[in-house]
Amino acid sequence: MLMEGRFEVTAPRERVWRSITDPALMVACIPGCEAIEPIDSRNYRATVLVAVGPIKARFNLIVEVKDESPPESVTSATRGEEGTRASILYADNSVALAEVAPDRTEVHYRSEVTVTGRLAKFGLGMMKKKLDLLGAQFAERFRERLAAAAAT
Repeated sequence: MLMEGRFEVTAPRERVWRSITDPALMVACIPGCEAIEPIDSRNYRATVLVAVGPIKARFNLIVEVKDESPPESVTSATRGEEGTRASILYADNSVALAEVAPDRTEVHYRSEVTVTGRLAKFGLGMMKKKLDLLGAQFAERFRERLAAAAAT
């Protein structure tokens, strides 16, 4: 399933880059994210709770940064499973930042997500709607965090 979108933020591209590569900020922006901790300079461990209808799954994930071109783009691979191994998640991700104006940046994100197990059995239609909602929630939270940081 493809999760893709774009949104603008009122911040210079360099500042947006620092924000998307800050695990502490990302844990507050990613819906359902409970923790992100660095393993090393290119790998992170994350815990994310996903709820689709009546089904909830807590995923233990490893995120590997595949390529970075600061402050323009980053690609990563996410792999992990629900604690009971009832569902497995794979995602290939990319984020690209484009300067719209000196103080405005467009964020384009794309994730090709594969879920197997009990969440997948719930139905692809529900999963796609959930992915779209998660993308919109991330954009809103990210904008709010950047605006709050700029106000201080």
